[in-house]
Amino acid sequence: MSLSEEQQHVLQVARAEVLSGRMSRRAFLRLGLALGLSAGATALVACGGTSTPAPTATAPIAAGSGPTGRLRVASEIPVQLDPAFASSDAEILILNHVYDYLVDIDATNAVVPRLAREWTISEDGLRYRLVLAPGVTFHDGSPLTAVDVVWTFNRLRDPALQLPTADLYANIADIAADGDNAVVFTLSEANPFFLYDLSDNHALVLRAESENPATAFNGTGPFRVVEYRTENRIELAANISYFQPGKPAVANLEIIFFADQAAAVDALRGGQVDLVLRMPTPLFQTLQQESGIVTVQTPTNGFDLVRLRADREPGNKPEVIRALKLATDREAIFRQVKAGLGAIGRDSPIGPLFSAYYSEETPLPPRDPAAARELLARAGYANGLQLDLHVPDSGDRPDLAVVLKEQWAEAGINVNVIVEPESVYYGDNGWLEVDLGITGWGSRPVPQFYLDVMLVSGAIWNESRFSDPEFDALAATARTTLDEAERVRAYREIQRILIERGPIIIPYFFAQLSAHRAGLRGYVAKAFPGRTDLATIAV
Repeated sequence: MSLSEEQQHVLQVARAEVLSGRMSRRAFLRLGLALGLSAGATALVACGGTSTPAPTATAPIAAGSGPTGRLRVASEIPVQLDPAFASSDAEILILNHVYDYLVDIDATNAVVPRLAREWTISEDGLRYRLVLAPGVTFHDGSPLTAVDVVWTFNRLRDPALQLPTADLYANIADIAADGDNAVVFTLSEANPFFLYDLSDNHALVLRAESENPATAFNGTGPFRVVEYRTENRIELAANISYFQPGKPAVANLEIIFFADQAAAVDALRGGQVDLVLRMPTPLFQTLQQESGIVTVQTPTNGFDLVRLRADREPGNKPEVIRALKLATDREAIFRQVKAGLGAIGRDSPIGPLFSAYYSEETPLPPRDPAAARELLARAGYANGLQLDLHVPDSGDRPDLAVVLKEQWAEAGINVNVIVEPESVYYGDNGWLEVDLGITGWGSRPVPQFYLDVMLVSGAIWNESRFSDPEFDALAATARTTLDEAERVRAYREIQRILIERGPIIIPYFFAQLSAHRAGLRGYVAKAFPGRTDLATIAV
């Protein structure tokens, strides 16, 4: 819809309040909705106007002078493009091509060099020395040095900024430059997963003292930003000075934003885009027999988490948690919601993709709605339980909510499903406050990430408010031990605890579903779509 001058003025004033910190993004979204804007459009206004040209970017490369062709990729709408605050696939996808990580994770979950070309680890596991690739420059022409790396990671671990990485990097005792081309991380205690931590989605290296990371776009990555139109797309051109040989393969990259995943799939059918990186199962199924389109399934450890807050009623009653588990038919959910694509879950984030740690030693209780009713009665809910179920509108999560509503009703658990735009559900951390919710967790290369950020007592994203001393001790052991056999034992006990008394249900691990036009070359899908390397793709 078009807005009147008065309405536009109201939004611009409110946007200034958001940028100054005097108004929350959630309040701004509510204002935009009241004026008739979509949640996605309102979020875009809140984050920066309508067009942000990048002053340091070069013009698109002409055919014949290097990489050629244009790659068009469909994406959800990004909201936050400061790497330290970014979280969604759409945001990481853009940033992953403008900036670089020290190390990367390939499609097999192995650590591979990126800005850091080699590294050494002390015998006690406390000192990591990483040597940077030579001749790397930022898009403004300034050279990358160890100072930039030190500044980036000191920012990410600064408790005052309240970033999700503050906990992740709290174990770093010191970061120091060793000359211009090497950096040394000293840990307080051993962490066998530290190289994986250095590849965290937020850990893109910025130039030291960067003042406006969300809009300056001054990275070392394979593409330079030409223009950012917040309402519909971001245009990028090949960085012909990129330090990795053979990348990028295309001259121009256009990431086109869609508020609706069905519209993105229609654009692929119609030839307006070349690649759609993720989509719900029903849309994927419609493309499987489509002429001229290649569909791709990628196993992942990503999952949809159903959780009840355990720190207040009714979730603080163990009988209620057990009743929810007994009322859930995971196999039926897997068939109905995921069409058998992926793997059945076992209420633990340690899925079958982590073959060294995954265990089926602890059996899941068979579904028993009658037993669930008895547990509810013992907890004081003889007449049943009424709950609001908050769900983001992305992926298959609304479908999951509908199936859960039907299954739980048989046990006297009656839910009111509240589907919210993804930007609203996650906005201002509202998802952390609701009693009952469904949250999508993207695939990570090691299971420890999930334990440390979502399940140990006081973790920054502990949405269920789970707190269990035995669990915490086992998670600490798995995080710090250099004895792999000891870690295996700890992870198996963790799975037992979560099945027996954890306030979470993980009904399935989803496959990553993507599709591209026939003839696209060099596409290797990753479990976390935003980390897919578009620089290898040729058109």
